[in-house]
Amino acid sequence: MLLDAVQLQKILPHRYPFLFIDRVLAATPNESIVAQKLVSVGDPILQGHFPGFPILPGVVQVEAMAQAAVVLANLSGVFDPALHNCFFMGIQEAKFRGPVVPGDVLTIEVKAQRMGRIGKFSGETRVGEQVKSSGVFTAIIEPKRSDAGGAA
Repeated sequence: MLLDAVQLQKILPHRYPFLFIDRVLAATPNESIVAQKLVSVGDPILQGHFPGFPILPGVVQVEAMAQAAVVLANLSGVFDPALHNCFFMGIQEAKFRGPVVPGDVLTIEVKAQRMGRIGKFSGETRVGEQVKSSGVFTAIIEPKRSDAGGAA
């Protein structure tokens, strides 16, 4: 394992219940990353989606891909959590091919198409060999703003 959940929290601003990757298995800076989410029946989002047949929403799968891309940007030297915020800009070509249910191990693979202030990525989630979702998405890295304010 390359990064665990504690190490990920040093890179990502997200916290439970909005941290959607649990570990990073592999990464090649400026190229790709492989992460995982362990889907648990205790995940709060599954309590209402759907009662009696809990499935991980597609938007959560997309967010997991985006979070993996931020980690890739960090490992590539493009994103520093002390200096920057990274914001999701858009998703294209999103496809959802099957339900992700409690007990599944969701593997998230993201490839960089363009790195820099505005990054473009392609991503795919799988359970075993079965593709569950995919998409192409963009994000922007912005400098953190100083909230110093006040009178000089």
